[in-house]
Amino acid sequence: MSKFGELIDISIPVLLDFYADWNEASAAMHPVLRDVAAAMGDKAKIIKIDTDKNQELADALRVKGLPTLMIYKNGEMVWRQSGEQDANTLIGILKDYL
Repeated sequence: MSKFGELIDISIPVLLDFYADWNEASAAMHPVLRDVAAAMGDKAKIIKIDTDKNQELADALRVKGLPTLMIYKNGEMVWRQSGEQDANTLIGILKDYL
C-alpha cells in the first residue's frame, strides 16, 4: 500500500482506472484512456489498476463496480465515478484539477 501512496501523492492529477480483463466495460475504457493520456501529456498521470491483481487495494478503496475511475491530487481523492466515461469528459474533469 505504501507504493500506492507514492503514486497518488504528487501535485498533478492522477487518474486511476480500476479494471479487470474479463469486464467488457473495462475493456471499452482502454482506448478512451489512451486518448486522455495523449491529450493531457505530462499535465496528468493515468494509472490502470487490475483489481484481480490488487484485490487488497480495491477492497480498501471500496471498489465495487468496474470500471471505477478516481482522480487524486496531492494524495487526496478529489473525484470518483463508476462506469464508462468518454475521453472529453475525463479530459475536462482532469483540467479542473490542474
